[in-house]
Order: sequence, then C-alpha cells, then structure tokens
Amino acid sequence: MLITPELGRYLASVSRDIGRQVAVIIDRKGQIPFVVVGDNRGITIPGLSDYSLGPRRLRGLRVVHTHLKDEPLSSEDMTDLALLRLDLFAALGVTQGGEPGKMYIGYLLPPNPKDKTWAEAPGRPFHQLDLDPSEFVAALEEEMLRVQGEAFDVKDTRERGILVSVMPKSSRASQKEAMEELVELARSADVLVMETVMQRSAKINPRYLMGEGKLKEIIITALQKGATLLIFDQELTPSQIRSITELAEIKVIDRSQLILDIFARRAHSRDGKVQVELAQLSYRLPMLTGKGTALSRLMGGIGGRGPGETKLETDRRRVRDRIAHLQRQLAELSRARGQRKSRRAEAGFPIISIVGYTNAGKSTLLNALTRSATIVEDKLFATLDTASRRLRFPRDRDVIITDTVGFIRDLPAPLLAAFRATLEELMDADLLMHVVDVSNPRFEEQMLSVEKTLTALGLDDKGRLLVFNKADQVDPDIAFMVARRYGGVAVSALVKKSLPPLMAELEERLWPEGSGGGPGGGLGMEGTHG
Repeated sequence: MLITPELGRYLASVSRDIGRQVAVIIDRKGQIPFVVVGDNRGITIPGLSDYSLGPRRLRGLRVVHTHLKDEPLSSEDMTDLALLRLDLFAALGVTQGGEPGKMYIGYLLPPNPKDKTWAEAPGRPFHQLDLDPSEFVAALEEEMLRVQGEAFDVKDTRERGILVSVMPKSSRASQKEAMEELVELARSADVLVMETVMQRSAKINPRYLMGEGKLKEIIITALQKGATLLIFDQELTPSQIRSITELAEIKVIDRSQLILDIFARRAHSRDGKVQVELAQLSYRLPMLTGKGTALSRLMGGIGGRGPGETKLETDRRRVRDRIAHLQRQLAELSRARGQRKSRRAEAGFPIISIVGYTNAGKSTLLNALTRSATIVEDKLFATLDTASRRLRFPRDRDVIITDTVGFIRDLPAPLLAAFRATLEELMDADLLMHVVDVSNPRFEEQMLSVEKTLTALGLDDKGRLLVFNKADQVDPDIAFMVARRYGGVAVSALVKKSLPPLMAELEERLWPEGSGGGPGGGLGMEGTHG
C-alpha cells in the first residue's frame, strides 16, 4: 500500500494541529529516510544525492504529503515529481476534523506523442485506496524502458544530449545557424542529439543563463527522453555550471568544453596531447571552487603551521603544478619545432600553410595536391595534428605545404592560447592558403572568423590566397563569381582537373615572373624558375 492507515491518520492529525503541511519520503523497501515539515502552502524536499538515478528510470522514492484544504496536487508538486524523477507524488487531504480526506496521486508518463510529462489519478477517499506502489512502479518503469528502446538503442553507450542556445540579441536565422554548427560539433564528439532548444531572451539570467522555469522544462524534457547531457551553445561561468548541475543532476557542459573534448579525442601526436591537456586544465581550474573561507589556504599558529590545506586547495595546487609542467613540455616541443623549421629554411623550400574553418576540406585538399593520405572525415575537427608534406610543381619546384588545425567562431581562449605555439609556425609561412567551403551558406561568416583568429595571432599582414573549395557542390558560375569577387581560386579537392589553376596561382605567388629568385624575390632559389 502507499502508506498504512495508521500513518495516514497520524499525518492528517499532526498537520491539522500545527497548521503546516507534513510529508514522508518512502523508499521501495517501505522505509522512511526523510520526514519533512513545511508551511501552510508547501514543503521543501531535501537533497536526495544518496538516492541517485543511476541507470534507473525513476529514483526509487515516493512522497506523501498533506494538503490542509483537501485540494489536488499543485503544479509545484508535479514539477518536483518530474525534476526529481520520483516514483509517485501523493497529496493526502486533511478534513476540518483532522482526518484523512481524499488522496491524489501523480506519476510520470513514458515519452508519448502528446509530450505529456505526467498524469494525476482522480482523487479517491483515503480508506478506499488500494494501489500497490511496487507493482505500479515496476510496470511504469518497464513501459518507460520499452518506449525509450524504440527511440534509441538502450545498449548504445554514447552520451545523449539536449542542445540549448540562449541569445539575448540575435536574429532567428543566425541563432539557427549557430545551433546547426553545435549539432555538428556534438556529432563530432560522438554525442547522440536527442533535441535542440533555442530561446531568445531579453536578459541573460546570471544564475541559470535563462529563466528558472524554462530551464526546469528543459531538464524535465531531458530526463523524460533519457538524455545524459545538457550542452549550451553559450559559454557558462563556473557558478552557472554549478547552479544548473545542482538543478539538473545530469552533466552540463558548454560549447567550449565540447570543443575541448573533441580535441582530446583527436589529439594523437605528443604536441597535440600536451596542448589539449593544457587547454583543458586551464579551462577547468576556475571551476574548482568552494564556499566561503574554505577557498583560502588554512594557515595559523606558530610559524604559519596550521591544519594544512583543504582538499579543494590541494586539488587546485595539483592542477597548477600540472599546468606548469605542461608549459615546460610545450617549451621543449617548441624548441624542437624551431630546429625542424631551421632545417627546412636551410633546404631553401618555400612554406605554404593551409588555414581555414573546420571541415572546409583542408586535409582533403592536402591529400589531393600531394597524393598523401592524411585522415579525412566529414566532421568538425576531424584532424587535429599538424601535417607537413612536400608539394612538387610541374617545373621541378618543391615547397613544404602544412595543414593546421581548423578554426571555428569564438575559439575558446584556453585552446587558442595552448595552440598558439603550434599556430606560430604560420609565422614562417611564405603564403597562407585560406581554404573556404563555398558550398556552406555561412561561408562569408566563416571567412571572417578565420580572419579574426589570424589577427589574434598577429598574422593579418601575412600574404594569403583564398581557395574556394567544394565548388562541385554549387553552381559552377556561382563558384567562379565568388572566387573572382574575392580574388581567389575555385576548386574541388575531389575533382583533379580543377586543381591546375590553383597550382598555377600558387606558383605565380611564390615565384613571380621576373622576380629574380624565390618567393617574392626573397628566397634566392637559383635555377628553379625557367
């Protein structure tokens, strides 16, 4: 039974005597780990961290609380039911004489076409209640599992994410484009996207980014659909991540963390692994926070001796020590890169560096030009580690062509700082080949994002050639007109016959006729031009 008749009468009597709502929280063994006394309007459910959801669809707890006016469950009751994934939420009406009145029971629903989250059984006199909660909840969880199994493979170990975008001042079109990119980033991180939510708000909530009510709706949807992750397109502050996580009880990350996770998956070289770990630690260090004076190092007594460091401070110190160690490693790797650059300079080979927005086809173009086989996938940040190849021109002229990590709008600052050492190789390039995906409707915005990153790296004065890739995916006339407007070249890395004009333009840029030598007349490669 939901509660015993004796307990029901006792709750009603006590609640009537003190003029407050009273609640018991009961587990599936029938034990009562919590008794709650509220006010005349409601109760506050305590933290249930010891009863985590885990793989279960429901928490394994039911709440029975009194209503002083014998009224049905409130919207706050049902919201708590959904947010906390309770087995059942029941309201026991109290009569004027302090006796149990009607019992109202709310329960969650499996995902359904009408997107209804919960249902409430009609109120019945307490003494006529014959519900077996164990049998009812077991059947409910079984149905939830069956429905979710139709929506996705429950054996699929991938994270299941709800993607959220909150923009105070933006057009719906630009927000939609940003969300499409976030979906692609999630796909690159091997996240199964369950749903996307976009909201335009007049004001950003400093605690939750959005209104608490809307956030609760999103969390309820996430839990209802079996999501394990909330991904926000906007960068969250440490306090916002904590606040949302406490409310959601599932993992919460922002776009920056998502990009860092992708980089961690794709880094294979020693350089890449060191730089990614450094970026992750630099990003996460501000997240290590506590409350009040617990943040400070505990010092006192004679000679500064005291109880020592808190665990929090110890964690922070370890992170700082690790960051310092990685920075030293990065400096060593930078010196090694400098030696390799010196050898290339002694050989007298011009250097072309490929830059561009992620997934613009840079690696595919490198493979097509040099007949190599670097990794290529139709995903954002498919390749992370720098690749250098030799490119030979028809007149026996050789250059070193280097593919760098792809750029993206609002590249996380820790990531840009960590990869600055690698990207500084662009400084030594004689020419930057800026590859643009001309088939992307947002290609002009992507071009601007790349230019902003180059400016941040101090490369805005470096000579560059715009290459509009994937021309085979648009009208040929449009690709030609775009390339002509920007003074670039239209190609398709997958169509070999489109590459000779690019080769000719590169050769002209590196060895202008009559320049008397190397690129721009400055490399002094005697006998290499006919």
